[in-house]
Amino acid sequence: MVLEFTEAGLYCPAADVHIDPWRPVPRALITHGHSDHARPGHGAYLSTGEAAPVIRHRLGDIRLDTVRYGETLRIGGATFSFHPAGHVPGSAQIRVEVGGEVWVVSGDYKTVDDGLSEPFEPVRCHTFITESTFGLPIYAWTPQEALARDLNAWWAETAAAGKRAVLGVYALGKAQRILRLLDPSIGPILTHGAIEAVTEVLRAQGLSLPDTIQITAGTDLKAHPGAMVLAPPSALGSAWMRRLGPVSTGFASGWMRLRGVRRRRAADRGFVVSDHADWDGLNAAIAATGASRVFVTHGYTQSFARWLSEQGYEAGVVETEFGGESLDEAPEGEGAA
Repeated sequence: MVLEFTEAGLYCPAADVHIDPWRPVPRALITHGHSDHARPGHGAYLSTGEAAPVIRHRLGDIRLDTVRYGETLRIGGATFSFHPAGHVPGSAQIRVEVGGEVWVVSGDYKTVDDGLSEPFEPVRCHTFITESTFGLPIYAWTPQEALARDLNAWWAETAAAGKRAVLGVYALGKAQRILRLLDPSIGPILTHGAIEAVTEVLRAQGLSLPDTIQITAGTDLKAHPGAMVLAPPSALGSAWMRRLGPVSTGFASGWMRLRGVRRRRAADRGFVVSDHADWDGLNAAIAATGASRVFVTHGYTQSFARWLSEQGYEAGVVETEFGGESLDEAPEGEGAA
């Protein structure tokens, strides 16, 4: 096979490299900077140039080389290229060709153009390795315009009631996507340190994002009434949040499609949005590859693989340590004041 499924992760014998390995390996090709895909301890890393700043920010002084989207690299007996995955800025699908057989590792992806990440591009292949974080028909995302309208209406209503709107979002990708949808005329935008740190890295890359104010120990919160506050989900309900005074809490996640999840989190509002593909997105992406064989990694793996088999694909499940989307993202110590 072009790729093997090992205890360390996806392995290409022809090149002696791993893709998004979860155990330390000599050489790792990385699809994007989320912590379940870009892990410490590898001897050498390769990513897109757009993903590299966040990976360096998170992992420190590592040996990291970069590649342009679409650029072809020959490593040993295999040919590799990286193609936009639409998940977060710099995210990539990795195309691997050995002896005329082509496999594509999707990493995490979404097919909706969010105006922030490089838009998803289908890559033709014989075998496609897909996530299935939201691989059930119930999952369908709110269109961007409607999402922006709902977010800003909630913020304005909360500010008018004398409260702060506090929204739980991932520090990389989701936070910046939400930032692009907010209307700064409603009020100031405050951030948890974990979100501000990643946002600053992306700003330094040239991404245009609204102004934000990081909440620190010295921040005078009374000077910012009616603010929107962006924080990692793990910060909601913590001692950090109790400093904010009267609040209305919300979550921005694909899991908000499930009412029971929102109730368990005691959120006032849930916004159905994800940086992963929804049901229609997964099926459209797979069809566009032209692949006859599909391996399903994380999420609703068994049910999604069964569905693909019913559609005529040769489908199987691969166990990995990728995490998908969680409502409990940790701040990772990135300036989490």
